[in-house]
Amino acid sequence: MVKIVIPVADKEAKSLSAHFGRAPYFAWFQMEDGEVVDSGVTPNDSSHFGGRGLPPERMMAMGADVVISSGMGQKAIQMFQSSTVAVLQARSQDVAQSIEDFVEGRLAELTEGCLHAHEHEH
Repeated sequence: MVKIVIPVADKEAKSLSAHFGRAPYFAWFQMEDGEVVDSGVTPNDSSHFGGRGLPPERMMAMGADVVISSGMGQKAIQMFQSSTVAVLQARSQDVAQSIEDFVEGRLAELTEGCLHAHEHEH
């Protein structure tokens, strides 16, 4: 079983958020044998939204094994790497396509942080 967490722009988990840390929601997908066996969406209650903890800490607390994102800052990547959470770069803004890309092994590891993270649209 693998748990994938994706920062998403909408409660329906249709599209990835363009800004990792300011994603309004985190979608999670419990995977087994290449199939989604459970899923859900939770609000981003990190310190960016008046809650506690940084977005990577909140995702790790959700039990993430894999994070799929279109980009994120170097600090967030390092936090995930130090906790053995795989960070993969999305090839599409479509969440369903990103899950399919994961299952098919088409996602590359995200190793370089976004230097202009604060210029992304929300």
